Amino acid sequence: MLRMRRQGQPGWKIPDLTSEGWTSSQKNPPDVYEKLGTPQGLWTGGEMANPVRSACCVVLAAVVVVYAQRHSQQDSHVQYERVGADVTMKCGSMDWDAAVTWTANGTDIDESHLNGSYLILKNVDLSQSGQYSCYEGSSWHLKYQTYLRVGTPPKEPVLMCRSNNYPKGFYCSWHLPTPTYIPNTFNISVIHGTKDMVCEKDAVPKNRCHIRYLQLFSTVKYKVTLTVTNALGKNFTTLTFDEFAIVKPDPPESVVAKPVPNNPRRLEVSWQNPSSWPDPESFPLKFFLRYRPLILDQWQHVELSDGTSHTITDAYAGKEYIIQVAAKDNDIGTWSDWSVAVHATPWTEEPKHLTTEAQITETTSASTSSFMAPPTTKICDKGAVVGSGAMAVCWTAGLVVAAYSVLFI
Repeated sequence: MLRMRRQGQPGWKIPDLTSEGWTSSQKNPPDVYEKLGTPQGLWTGGEMANPVRSACCVVLAAVVVVYAQRHSQQDSHVQYERVGADVTMKCGSMDWDAAVTWTANGTDIDESHLNGSYLILKNVDLSQSGQYSCYEGSSWHLKYQTYLRVGTPPKEPVLMCRSNNYPKGFYCSWHLPTPTYIPNTFNISVIHGTKDMVCEKDAVPKNRCHIRYLQLFSTVKYKVTLTVTNALGKNFTTLTFDEFAIVKPDPPESVVAKPVPNNPRRLEVSWQNPSSWPDPESFPLKFFLRYRPLILDQWQHVELSDGTSHTITDAYAGKEYIIQVAAKDNDIGTWSDWSVAVHATPWTEEPKHLTTEAQITETTSASTSSFMAPPTTKICDKGAVVGSGAMAVCWTAGLVVAAYSVLFI
């Protein structure tokens, strides 16, 4: 394969031949077409060539493509290495002292990383994952290609088993505590006493499978083992439990909270059984209600043995409340997670507004007739007034009072 330098960028790039269906590292497809004598009518849309010659050319071209693909597959590999490891790559069957050039994702690798024809990478990290190619120095033929994937072996997986649809069965789900950056394979086994059980994997999510109970009210324990494997190692974890211990319903649904008219301290709360709980008549649920005003951090709790509604009677008037509900089987298992929070505010009396002209007139008249002089105002005392000067003071006070009264009319 000829190697071409990209303009304006350092390093070398491998020509992309995938659009032509070629993976050969030996020849350029257009040259092969010319040497095969490609007829115009077969490839270029011109006049049809001799049918026999065309058929021969097609067969020969197919043979070349198949050979190229097989040759490429033989020299292409995936190499997994741990983060922090020292990695050595050999250039296929080339001798140690052969003149070669290595590239990473199409960019030349500095010769300081070479030991003869071997490529040496020290303390690799995740950024060094990619496609590494080795070319013969004199002919620039691709001699070896590998895809390096840097990652870690798996740590002990996290496994959880739960029955949210008792008594139908239970499911197990799992995940890794930290990513490995390379593909992982999970295998799960379920044993009830001495009997192996099938854990049917769900399409979504992929990290979950479910088991149907073969025998109810059994005292024999279940043993679930999950093994995770990748190219760098493996790990596992095991859970042992009885049937009742893993029963945990889903949270109640459709929680609604409403104010109670003319009751400033009450809120009416209602909800529905979780839709995943198959038989609430035979296996009834009890509920746990919690509520608090937004201005406080402390919750108040109420446990309810039956029914799907409750009236809060001690709410603070006019304060917004946050409310949640949990569910549990009456006899076994654990409480569900809390439902989605809902908000509600108790009823408050609406202020009265002036709506009629008669009410406005009545209010205005009442305001005018009930006016009284401020306690500090002194009106003329006839017995204490003597002479024209006193009369002037009396008239002045009267005018002040009259003016003050006009302001309130």
